[in-house]
Amino acid sequence: MSRIALVAALFLAACATGPSPPRAVLADLAPTGKLRAGINYGNPVLVQKDSATGSPKGLAVDLAQELGRRLGVSVELVTFDAAGKMADAAKSGAWDIAFLAVDPVRAADIAFSAPYLEIEGVYLVPDGSAIRANEDVDRDGVRVAVGKGSAYDLYLTRELRRAQLVRAPTSPGAVEMFVKEKLEVSAGVKQQLLAASSTIPGARLLPGRFMAIGQAAGMPRGRDAGAAYVREFIEDAKASGFVARSLTRHGIEGASVAPPAR
Repeated sequence: MSRIALVAALFLAACATGPSPPRAVLADLAPTGKLRAGINYGNPVLVQKDSATGSPKGLAVDLAQELGRRLGVSVELVTFDAAGKMADAAKSGAWDIAFLAVDPVRAADIAFSAPYLEIEGVYLVPDGSAIRANEDVDRDGVRVAVGKGSAYDLYLTRELRRAQLVRAPTSPGAVEMFVKEKLEVSAGVKQQLLAASSTIPGARLLPGRFMAIGQAAGMPRGRDAGAAYVREFIEDAKASGFVARSLTRHGIEGASVAPPAR
């Protein structure tokens, strides 16, 4: 390689990696020298288990790896089977960044970016159910299965007045409870319940959605420099098409890239 070609190659490499992040950002996002990213197996829109390797893959993993690349640090994936457990782990400092739904209860301990993705919260009812619309769910005698601490559990806790929430340890466990205990309704992420409905004879989703779930990046509160960096990172991931390309690569349908932050 000629000297001119070598200089050009080094210049292009520098442009690709971009400037090094400030020390305060690295101290917030990688205090142990690596980026510990919390991901939730309970949300198949964001994370799936690779059938060949058993390793996690999906949009949340892609975002974590890309953030680590920009920071110039390695990434350690800290896995959970439920979003509520992952949110609670913010208090113990188990992760430096996590990918989960925005909720005002969680915001007490977690500083969120604007959402990068919007998915739908829907209801599943059994064969022969008289419940035909979302508005019919909040009635006396209606039991709703939810994953404990999930975004829709937190939301429905605030919204439902007459129906009873029945909590399972995880979101997949909520569907199992719905079937086993013959509950009237199961609440959850549309993609997950749509897949479950195909295995439950006669089960059907109610039309529409009861909530839009904004998926965002979160950091433990008090890490302001890191939080500001993550907010900019998420906006760039949306605007550049990174989020959309990741969804396509992993075959995720029915979720939409969130609009730019205001």
